[in-house]
Amino acid sequence: MEQNKDLNQIDIPLAKRTHLNNPNSILLKKSLIFSPFLFLLFSIFTLRLIRNIEIGSLGDLNFQAQINHDHRILGHLPYAEIPKEKLVLIAPNIEVHIDMRDSLLKMRDEAKNDGIYLVFLSGYRSISLQKEIFYSLKSFRNQEAAERARVSAPPGYSEHSTGFAIDIGDATQRETDFETEFENTDAFRWLKKNAAKFHFKLSFNKNNKYIDYEPWHWRYEGSIEALKVFESSNREL
Repeated sequence: MEQNKDLNQIDIPLAKRTHLNNPNSILLKKSLIFSPFLFLLFSIFTLRLIRNIEIGSLGDLNFQAQINHDHRILGHLPYAEIPKEKLVLIAPNIEVHIDMRDSLLKMRDEAKNDGIYLVFLSGYRSISLQKEIFYSLKSFRNQEAAERARVSAPPGYSEHSTGFAIDIGDATQRETDFETEFENTDAFRWLKKNAAKFHFKLSFNKNNKYIDYEPWHWRYEGSIEALKVFESSNREL
């Protein structure tokens, strides 16, 4: 009995559960707390990245489509040859599209009234003639195709084949025909000021990166057909 009594009087220490401050455990808890927020940020970033990639790919496709649609050769856009029945004679050996005849002649008459004498140098040129100019005459200068294209379009790529292009000179300064010096004539200054009234536009200005400056070369944009012909060229501007 005494032995049992002694046992009952012995204090048996209770087991105590202790918690260690484990850094890894704390980090895990914080990660669990912030994980929904981090997941949301990651999702937004991923969606934006995918969207940017899709937009970039679409832009590349559109750019490539423009290049493919352009069909430019040596800086020149393609132009179809006008049917013969749409050509009219305005001067010896010079034909133009019938749509521009009246405006062209009226422009020359008004210039004359202002004391300016315009002379027509070249109008419609067939693809066959353009081929001779580009491959035969220009080759005599020992120029490569890219060099020739700066001053003359390849066959099938000349505005002259449309009948809507006209080369103009000053009748009082014929030495400036087809020369950049034409820009210093009274005829050119008059055209710069008045040609738009008759729906004529300078085709190759000083800012053209493909083709040399041609102050004598003007094109007509006063009809629906003409606007359709030069739509690609004007879209680039």
